[in-house]
Amino acid sequence: MADKAAGGQEHESSFIDSVKEKVTEKFHGNGSSSSDSEGEGKGKLASKKDYPVPIKKKVQSLSWKEKPVHDLLGGGKPADILLWRDKKTSIGVLGVATLIWALFELIEYHLLSLLCHTLILVLGIHFLWSNTFNLFYRCPQFPEVAIDEDTALKVASVLRSEINKALEVLREIASGKDLKEFLAVIACLWIVSVAGNWCNLLTLVYICFVLLQMVPILYEKNKGQADVLLEKAEGELKKHFEVVSEKVLSKVPSRASREKKAT
Repeated sequence: MADKAAGGQEHESSFIDSVKEKVTEKFHGNGSSSSDSEGEGKGKLASKKDYPVPIKKKVQSLSWKEKPVHDLLGGGKPADILLWRDKKTSIGVLGVATLIWALFELIEYHLLSLLCHTLILVLGIHFLWSNTFNLFYRCPQFPEVAIDEDTALKVASVLRSEINKALEVLREIASGKDLKEFLAVIACLWIVSVAGNWCNLLTLVYICFVLLQMVPILYEKNKGQADVLLEKAEGELKKHFEVVSEKVLSKVPSRASREKKAT
């Protein structure tokens, strides 16, 4: 009897242990699954944080007043020269232009005389280089000067494209699609013609070149005040244009009205 009672107790204890193990396994399984799901959720959140959704912003076109002066001048080396960021090159360009203007205007040197004297100088140096200097020491051969065919074709193609662009712009202006632009071009040409009566072409070109060298850097240093003055001038021009359009331009028949009358 004692042996049977002991065997029953052992069987019950083993049954209870097996039930406990099953319960603990289920508990740990749920915990691991929940932890895995939480880990996956955190991973998704982290991935969302690491890769944020891009926000579309409205890109507004900047006006010319908001752009830097360097960008308005086209950027690159020419803009650096006009803004005096490369001072040596700017001084050299201005000095050469001033020398050319002084030769032709102050000294009254003629273009034909300059070309002839330059050719005399070049031919004399070439003669001395090839004959006289070789008597004292051996000189290297005088360098050959020639224009490459590819370079000439590139220059010609660039000139052709630029001339075609200028002709296209003039055609668009003359078509009358933009009346303000047409009147502005006419006014500029009239001002240039008046200035041409006061001075010759070379002096006018030199004045324009000096202004092109000075105005951009002054505008960059005093951009705020200059923009205020430009806004006032623009407002005054708009007022005058409105007066002219009401008194004169409104009476001129447009192309659309002519086409309607013709039909």
